[in-house]
Amino acid sequence: MTIAIGDKLPAATFKEKTSDGPVEISTEQLFKGKRVVLFAVPGAFTPTCTLNHLPGYLENRDTILSKGVDDIAVVAVNDWHVMGAWAQSSGGMGKIHFLADWDAGFTKALGLDADLSAGGLGVRSKRYSMLVEDGVVKSLNVEESPGQATVSGAATMLEQL
Repeated sequence: MTIAIGDKLPAATFKEKTSDGPVEISTEQLFKGKRVVLFAVPGAFTPTCTLNHLPGYLENRDTILSKGVDDIAVVAVNDWHVMGAWAQSSGGMGKIHFLADWDAGFTKALGLDADLSAGGLGVRSKRYSMLVEDGVVKSLNVEESPGQATVSGAATMLEQL
């Protein structure tokens, strides 16, 4: 079953690269008592993710935060080394959380996993964005096609804040 508006996020632990090395961050740490924008991409460094989806959130970071959002995070089914390299190369390190859902545990628990084996990617996340308040989904925007980043883009999220 796919997560829906009004549902509580499942418990999970991500890995994130920081300037001090890798750290684990739980859904409770990230979402408890906070208003967070979370978006997911099929893969770090993939064309739509790198050229379209991520830049919108980085460019609009301050505006999103000014709307009462405490944090912004991106999640992908990649390891923390890849997510850390993507954070550094994109200029996003320290600006938003780059969360590695290395085994797709969180993604599968949400029901937002996609088998992209035909494209050589294996099990990945569907592309989506959501507004989460104290661990509860308040808005959810899932793309029909992994090559599109409109419904889940920063412009749509800004309209929902």
